[in-house]
Amino acid sequence: MTLDQFTATLSQTNPPADLHPILQGLWYDANGHWEQAHNIAQSREGTQLYDRLHAYLHRKEGDRFNANYWYRRAGATFFNGSLEDEWKELVQQNLA
Repeated sequence: MTLDQFTATLSQTNPPADLHPILQGLWYDANGHWEQAHNIAQSREGTQLYDRLHAYLHRKEGDRFNANYWYRRAGATFFNGSLEDEWKELVQQNLA
């Protein structure tokens, strides 16, 4: 699946069933369901991919302190680009 194909699924009522949970979280986030995305991030705390999603979600929420905690846990630095750019980067990383 490509980024464009993934983005095309955002108009559906539910994420595609075969998506990796991280991509499901990004799908829910893009559709305004932050809490569902956050539940996915919390489901495997301590796993870098999930912690990275967690960091993005708290950054989007506006909680930089908490986001920084999760970026560190994920072994990543704070993302200084736009939220849209970070979302796209996360989608592309997890589609690969």
